[in-house]
Amino acid sequence: MSRITWLALAGLVCSPALAGHLADVSVVDRDSGRVLDTYFHQGEYWVAGRPGAQYAIRITSRDDRRLLAVTSVDGVNILTGETAAHDQRGYVFDPRQGYDVAGWRKSDSQIAAFTFTSIPKSYAARTGRPDHVGVIGVALFAEKPRRPKITLQAPAPSARDESSAREQKQAPSLGTGHGRREHSLVTQVAFERATATPEEIIRIRYDSRENLLAMGVIHKPRPRSPEAFPDSPRLGYVPDP
Repeated sequence: MSRITWLALAGLVCSPALAGHLADVSVVDRDSGRVLDTYFHQGEYWVAGRPGAQYAIRITSRDDRRLLAVTSVDGVNILTGETAAHDQRGYVFDPRQGYDVAGWRKSDSQIAAFTFTSIPKSYAARTGRPDHVGVIGVALFAEKPRRPKITLQAPAPSARDESSAREQKQAPSLGTGHGRREHSLVTQVAFERATATPEEIIRIRYDSRENLLAMGVIHKPRPRSPEAFPDSPRLGYVPDP
């Protein structure tokens, strides 16, 4: 079960938001460098995206073996553009290595940046596949402990059910656009999976903050009680040292 995969050439990263068994995964706002907060709601992990912002999927290996991370956005493989399936190509991580996956892979040296946008403008919708917009997936495989032969294998498409309950009227949901071209260098390497199915799948859903508030994923802060004399100092005496 060997295939050509991608090896990202980048430095180590830190501050993961969602800890897995084999790797940590988080979503980073590239404009501010801030790791987006992760919210757990009804069995799902969520992040609030900012419309128009560029983002990256930060993956950091926790394992002492090489790992393959087959990564999808909106149900689409980010390397090949195919409808996502576990047996497709992905990024290879050395032990304990991390990488910010920042866009759709266009070549060995270029990506199109991930951007939060409206569903009609998302890459998935523009390529006729809007049903799974709003979810990021990372399927993790450990490497089989022997040197493989390099072969190619045709992938098989798959899909997921993405229904969710909504508590009140929402604004248009977010998707991921096909943004500006950027330089991002990778090289192809051989990788043989130790198992036919992923050892771990990490899934993060996303939408705008307004929609997550409407859905009850993010709870609105309670308003403070008004004070009759808000500027009056409190009376007291000298405290102990």
